[in-house]
Amino acid sequence: MTRLLRALSALCAAFLALLAIPAHADELRPAVIELTEREIGSWVLEWKLPVAAARGQSAAPTARPVIPKACEMAAEPVQRAASLALLGRAELRCDGAMAGDTFGLSGLIGNSDAIARLVPIGRPVQSFRLTADTPTATILAEPDTAQVLRDYFVIGAEHILFGWDHLLFVIALVLLVRKAWPVVKAATAFTIAHSITLVATTLGYAGLPSRPVEALIALSIVFLAVEVALVLRDPDRQTFTRRFPWLVAFGFGLFHGFGFAGALSDIGLPQGEIATALLAFNLGVEAGQLLVIGGLAIVLALLTRGLPKAQGPVIRAATYGIGAVGSFWLIERVIG
Repeated sequence: MTRLLRALSALCAAFLALLAIPAHADELRPAVIELTEREIGSWVLEWKLPVAAARGQSAAPTARPVIPKACEMAAEPVQRAASLALLGRAELRCDGAMAGDTFGLSGLIGNSDAIARLVPIGRPVQSFRLTADTPTATILAEPDTAQVLRDYFVIGAEHILFGWDHLLFVIALVLLVRKAWPVVKAATAFTIAHSITLVATTLGYAGLPSRPVEALIALSIVFLAVEVALVLRDPDRQTFTRRFPWLVAFGFGLFHGFGFAGALSDIGLPQGEIATALLAFNLGVEAGQLLVIGGLAIVLALLTRGLPKAQGPVIRAATYGIGAVGSFWLIERVIG
C-alpha cells in the first residue's frame, strides 16, 4: 500500500509539473481567417496563425488558406511575423454568388482549431469554427444563428478545459472548499464575475492591460494553493476562502473575465450576432467549469471510498504542483 501511495503521489506531481511547459497558459487563441468584401467582385483574405512562444513555431505550421471556387488570387499573398502570430493577406477577385462555396484553412493538425469569418457588404457577417476534421466552412446564403450558438459554446468550453490557468484556479477552489453547496455557490459567483468583466470589456465599457491581468490570474492560483496547503496542515483551520469562498471566487473571477475577453477579442465576434455569441461563449465556459467540478468530485469520491489513505498524499501533491505552476506563471508574467 505504501508503494501504491508513493506511486500515485509521484504520478500526480509529475503530471501537474508538465502543466508548467506552456509559457503563456492562457494562449488559447485559435487561428483566424477572414474574407472581407471591399467592393463588388473585390475581396481581401486575411489570416492569423498563432505561434508557440516557447518554440518559435506556428501552432499549425502546415495550415494554408483555402479560397472559394468563385475566387482567384489577384496577386501573390503576403505574410509577415508579428507578436506570437504569423499574419497573411491576399487580394482576391470573385465572380458571382459564393453561396455553397467553401473557404478556410487546410492542414490544421491535432486539436488545432480556427475561426473563419465572411464579411460581405450590406449583409450579415458569417462566422464558423474550423477543426482538423472540418478545416473548411460552407458559405451560406444567410447566416445561421444556431451555428453561432454551437460554435461559440464549444469555444467557451474549450477555453476552460484547455486554458490551463482558469482550469487550475477551478481545481484549487474545489480542493479547498470541498463541500458541494459551497463549491456550487463559489462556482456561480466566479461565473457571474467573469461574465460581468467579459461583457463590459467586449462592449468597450471596461478594460485592463493584458500583462497585469495575466499576472493577477496567476496570483489567484498561488493564493488558493497556499490556502489549500494551510488547510492540509490544519484541517480545522478556517482560512478566508473557506469562510467566504463565493467572495474570493467573485473577486478573482473579475480578473479572469478580463482574461477571457482578451482571448475572445482575438477570436472576434460576428457583427449582428454579438449578443448570441457572448451568451453562447459564457454558457460554454460554465459548462466546461461544471464538467471540471463534476469530474474532480468523482475522483475525490473514488479516492475517499477506494483508497482513503491515498487521498491526503494525492491532494498534497496536486496542491504543491498547482502552487509551483502558478508561481512559475506569476514570475514569468511579472518579469516578462
